[in-house]
Amino acid sequence: MLIEVKVPVLSESVADATLAQWHKKVGDYVKRDENLVDLETDKVMLEVVAPHDGVLAEIKHDSGAVVGSGEVLAIVDSSAEQPVEEPEPEPETAAEVEKAELEPEPVAAEEQPAVAMNFSPAVRKLIVEHKLDAAAISGTGRDGRITKADVLKHIEQASQPVAAPTAPSTTEVGAGGRPEQRVPMTRLRTRIAERLLEAQQTTAMLTTFNEVNMQPVMDLRAKYQELFKKKHEIKLGFMSFFIKACCEALKEYPAVNASIDGNDIVYHGYFDVGVAVSTERGLVVPIIRDADQMNLAEMEHAVAEYAGKAREGKLSMEDLSGGTFSLTNGGTFGSLLSTPILNPPQSAILGMHKIEQRAMVENGEIVARPMMYVAMSYDHRIIDGKEAVSFLVKVKEVLEDPARLLLQV
Repeated sequence: MLIEVKVPVLSESVADATLAQWHKKVGDYVKRDENLVDLETDKVMLEVVAPHDGVLAEIKHDSGAVVGSGEVLAIVDSSAEQPVEEPEPEPETAAEVEKAELEPEPVAAEEQPAVAMNFSPAVRKLIVEHKLDAAAISGTGRDGRITKADVLKHIEQASQPVAAPTAPSTTEVGAGGRPEQRVPMTRLRTRIAERLLEAQQTTAMLTTFNEVNMQPVMDLRAKYQELFKKKHEIKLGFMSFFIKACCEALKEYPAVNASIDGNDIVYHGYFDVGVAVSTERGLVVPIIRDADQMNLAEMEHAVAEYAGKAREGKLSMEDLSGGTFSLTNGGTFGSLLSTPILNPPQSAILGMHKIEQRAMVENGEIVARPMMYVAMSYDHRIIDGKEAVSFLVKVKEVLEDPARLLLQV
């Protein structure tokens, strides 16, 4: 039975996808749910898996092709049986080896490569006929022994054309004769660029700053870290405190949790917080749903899970859709201060930064404290300066006195 392999249903905001890489070729036997090809969209990398056991009978589109939702990518023949691997030949006796040495294959002496004598006659014959380097063949037999199947696989791989590299393999000469490389943007990088420009061109973006004394949170973490980790099987980080503090502030200042839809302001009655994650392909912002209803442990697990999925390219469309407010932590890379850019249609984003010991004045005395600059960029069309500053002050107060989280004051 011939079964079609189709592009998954894409979200309304994603028009098409690019075939990034085929992991199987025509004629390969595939197992159900085995990854056949990677699809790159504007937001995520999707895996298209085999719908049934069988042989990949046909590939409709090569790598690099642009395909739409529901389009047929390949055909799997489910009636084809899995090929039976050739059993490993029994070890030769000393007499057989001696006979093979006395009766070598009829190959010209000047053309015959040196072949170890501990191979089976079938293996030796193939190596000699194809003039192969035995040292370059990986053995899968007992104790690393090279089997006939290993040699045939090596010959097949050597005959396959080498795929063209996705990026230039040589350095081009630019202006003034100096070296440079020209590499096309990935779909994700292109989309990131579009959204950043959109945010700057379509919003009245403004940024307000403050600083937070992180000593109370650091003391709390140091006191309960081992107990927290033992009970919840995850470390207590800083991000969960910030998410919790932002949720408390969002409840007091609903405009920061709102968005603009045409001529309307939409005040969201839920708190879906996006957490920016840096990956090799670019920055993505998975969404933690109903973050206000989570405790710190649940938040830490959610952040860790999304970070892992992001770096492995396993995020789904749903993971990245929606969101009413976002956080980004440039401090992990050493950033001391920055102005984060909005993630439309959200109206605000909080930027966290590096914790650094600084001289602070407390009760008339100069003391060293672990301080963090925080920056909130917001859409001035719906958030006034007073609301933005008050929101940031609320976040600061909660973090500098974590007991507020318990008392909700």
